[in-house]
Amino acid sequence: MKHKTFGKLLACLLAAVMLFALFAGCGGKKGGGGADLEALGYQWEDTDAPIVKDKDSISFHVLAQKNAMTPNYSDLQVFRDLYDETHVNIDWENITESAYAERKALILSDKDNWPDAIYHAGFTSAEISRYSRRNTIVTISDYLEYMPNFSAILERRPDIRAAVTSYDGKIYSLPRIDEMGLTGNPNLLFMNKNWLLELIRDGSIDFIKESDVVDGLQLDLTQMTAILELFRDRDMNKNNKDDEIPMSFVFNNWQGNQTDLYGAFGLPDNPDHMTIIDGEVVLTAVDERFKTATNFLADWIKEDIVPLSVLENSQDAFLASGKGQEKLGAFYWWESATVVSNPDNYIVLRPLKGLNGEEPVLGLSNYPEISTGGVVVMSSCENPEVLLTWFDRHYDPLWSAQLNYGPIGVAYEEEPDENGKLVQKDPPEGMTADEFRLQLAPMGIMCLTEYEWDNYVNMEPRAKLRLERLEKYANPYNPENVDRIPTLSFTLEEINILAQYEVNVDNYLMQNYMQWLLNGGVSDAAFNSFKSKLNEIGLQQVLQCYQSAYDRYLANQAE
Repeated sequence: MKHKTFGKLLACLLAAVMLFALFAGCGGKKGGGGADLEALGYQWEDTDAPIVKDKDSISFHVLAQKNAMTPNYSDLQVFRDLYDETHVNIDWENITESAYAERKALILSDKDNWPDAIYHAGFTSAEISRYSRRNTIVTISDYLEYMPNFSAILERRPDIRAAVTSYDGKIYSLPRIDEMGLTGNPNLLFMNKNWLLELIRDGSIDFIKESDVVDGLQLDLTQMTAILELFRDRDMNKNNKDDEIPMSFVFNNWQGNQTDLYGAFGLPDNPDHMTIIDGEVVLTAVDERFKTATNFLADWIKEDIVPLSVLENSQDAFLASGKGQEKLGAFYWWESATVVSNPDNYIVLRPLKGLNGEEPVLGLSNYPEISTGGVVVMSSCENPEVLLTWFDRHYDPLWSAQLNYGPIGVAYEEEPDENGKLVQKDPPEGMTADEFRLQLAPMGIMCLTEYEWDNYVNMEPRAKLRLERLEKYANPYNPENVDRIPTLSFTLEEINILAQYEVNVDNYLMQNYMQWLLNGGVSDAAFNSFKSKLNEIGLQQVLQCYQSAYDRYLANQAE
């Protein structure tokens, strides 16, 4: 009797284990074997059909850092809609951006509690190399068969394949591809037209006419200085306060920064102060024109044309300074509506000419339109092919649009336009486009390139306006021999060299740059000493690593 009872118990236990294996899915924390994919009805070929037959038959635990304004991902309609289409359940664990930055290394070292994947992973090239060698993360290129959308993108765009491929020829992370043709030139120069017209009408300036005060006005540095000095010295906003800000920007920010001023001196600068000229990676900060332009900007700061606070203000502080009572005479940003309460009071200027009327040039930002390291899948994940097929749906054009802006019916009109393309809805009254978007979309991995914009999705109105303005007033000033530094993958040796030298080079550069601007400029002798010191602390080694990685990138594109 004992043996029969024990046999029944053993049979029940085995049956329970088999059921758990069938329905548990990955569940890095939960453990257990992988699911029976055939029993789940798993498929990847039909990208419009469910990935598995029944809802809740498989679940994955995904860790995601999240913007503070965005609801928990389990509450986002776009993810609930994706669940309805795929039948794959995601158990989201949200973490704040600051907490993720602090705990990232600890999370990755705690193998017993790994999630199945990390969304908004933010892995650098060095981290991808480190954790792939330790077998912490899955080799995604081994699963491209199960990812038809992503595979089609890699086939269509060799440059994207080159950007996401590690130095060993494999892919370890999923990218965010957000191409609008905007990030290369992240600055436009705006000026208060009413203030300018007042100066013309009262005879304070005579080098431009009232009819000139329209979008596309071009001034040289001498003219701009004369105007900004008057903005500084007069009560332009008529509030009996000395609160006018003649010129503003966000120092060394990825957008709305000071680097277009350097173009008036013939230097194609950007916030990294590193670019590609004639196929060679160069540091703009060692160019003599950088010294000359910095001395000019330091003089503007000394004369309170640019407030000293600009060097310390955050992007949020800059944006706040433009709201309410008009204070800004001129500023750099992509669009006036984001910065000032009355955007119609501002015109867009062309890039400033030099002191003697020299034609300006504009550098190209290195801010990536192809961002790698967006999602990594942990090696403890069981059934990674199912999870990667779910992530592959993010690269479907219509899902990319919704994951980046919000769901159809909320962020987009229910019906497409006459060309079959999604049309964005206006944000609710009293809410900015950015606020609306953050409440609706995770803005993680996706793909919106020229192909998707042409065939599936309309750009949001403000993006169209930016693009139109950039095409008129910025792009024509980009030299043909200047290229942005693309997303690069470094070898282990290069990563070690960069770890040894790059931070020291960057810190030394920025420390001196700030001192020059604060102290009225830099002498020839001090600038020469600065250049020598950069070479002593590893500048050439850093440049060589970037050059080698860039040369590999070009070679991978050509294959």
